[in-house]
Amino acid sequence: MDKKANMIHLDPNFINAIESLPAFIIDANADLDMAYDWVADQTGLDSFVHQQDAWDMFYDAYEKTSLFD
Repeated sequence: MDKKANMIHLDPNFINAIESLPAFIIDANADLDMAYDWVADQTGLDSFVHQQDAWDMFYDAYEKTSLFD
């Protein structure tokens, strides 16, 4: 597997998208699929679900925000 594909969670664009995710979720009342698509769009990725660290970062940010909604 491509080493870069395993390092998505360290990509500055991905990190920025994860940090901005709570505001997007609240503003757009986004569900999990919408939030995932938004992060993928913000980072220029087709998918990041295959990379466990990236998925965990995404899901943790989504879950923490959705608990406040």
